[in-house]
Amino acid sequence: MLAFTTLSLLYLRYFSIVLIALSSFMVGFDLMDNASELPSSANLVLIYIMYKYFYAIDMMLPISLVFAIIASLVELVRSNALAAYFALGYSKTRIMAPFLSVAGGMIIGYIALHSTNFARSNEFANNLRETSQFIRPTSNLFFTHEGSYIYFGNLYPLSKKAEDIRIFTFEKGHLKEALSAKEAHYDNEFWNIKKAHVIRPPEGFDLKALGITSEDRHNLKVLRDFKPKILDQVYEGKANFTIGDGFDALALLENQNVDVAKIKSAMYRIFISPWFAPILMVVFFTYAPVSSRFLNLSFFSFGAILVTLIVWGLLFMLGELSNNKTLSPEMGIIAPIILLSCVMLWRLGNPLRRVRVKSRQN
Repeated sequence: MLAFTTLSLLYLRYFSIVLIALSSFMVGFDLMDNASELPSSANLVLIYIMYKYFYAIDMMLPISLVFAIIASLVELVRSNALAAYFALGYSKTRIMAPFLSVAGGMIIGYIALHSTNFARSNEFANNLRETSQFIRPTSNLFFTHEGSYIYFGNLYPLSKKAEDIRIFTFEKGHLKEALSAKEAHYDNEFWNIKKAHVIRPPEGFDLKALGITSEDRHNLKVLRDFKPKILDQVYEGKANFTIGDGFDALALLENQNVDVAKIKSAMYRIFISPWFAPILMVVFFTYAPVSSRFLNLSFFSFGAILVTLIVWGLLFMLGELSNNKTLSPEMGIIAPIILLSCVMLWRLGNPLRRVRVKSRQN
């Protein structure tokens, strides 16, 4: 238990140092690049920095987990603590358990944070920089729902309000009616319209039929379950979903012939991509020397950091390709993690084979 606590605290110390350093570097670089565009208000600038720090943590937490294990292994090997643990009878599994437990807990907490507005930190920060507001209205939104075509002139996700609404309903390929309204509010799973003007063309455009008819309707309920956040995120092409918004969008849109690849990509990146960190941690541990006499620690740390950056960069690139629909989410996000898992299992199997061969020779 003492060894578990000691190794966990060692790992947490390096993880905190690396995460703060990388996040501060990212935020500082952003401030240098966008200083001239920031709001004049000091309060808004501080809030902008806070949201940028949240976004930096979102980006850097998984890679910080890997860098922390590299630093921890270097210290254990340099101080001969790793050799001492092996001499006391500790197995590799028992030594790795504290690191993997802490990393697993961090990743679970990281995923849980994406059920909050933490996932939209970068969007809020950019809105503050561009408009000095947390959420800006989405304009000229055009989408389909259950065979109808809907247009929102302005959508305000925070206040759950839409302005300048047009709804065109079709039946068997022909326009059935066109509805227009000044505004609508989302409440009780529906968009509620107090007053709307409805126009109907003659059926089949028969010249003998009556001409265009129109009427005013009151207290209409339309677009069931189409939450403002779903409209804002999905149809505006944003990928910073919260977990709740993502599941709601999938449940609503999957059966309506709407491409949900971008939503799946965002959800896979939340739930699956961060697990590359513990996989690399195990791989690096299998390469770590027991003593600094067996391997140059500078070479080991440089190689591990280089491999981490390459793997992280490739995963980020494949994730962006999946987000842009160049690759399917399964090929761009799930397949690389499975490949890394196979490499980890291969590395775990190699030492066992060597032990068996030596035992047979003896």
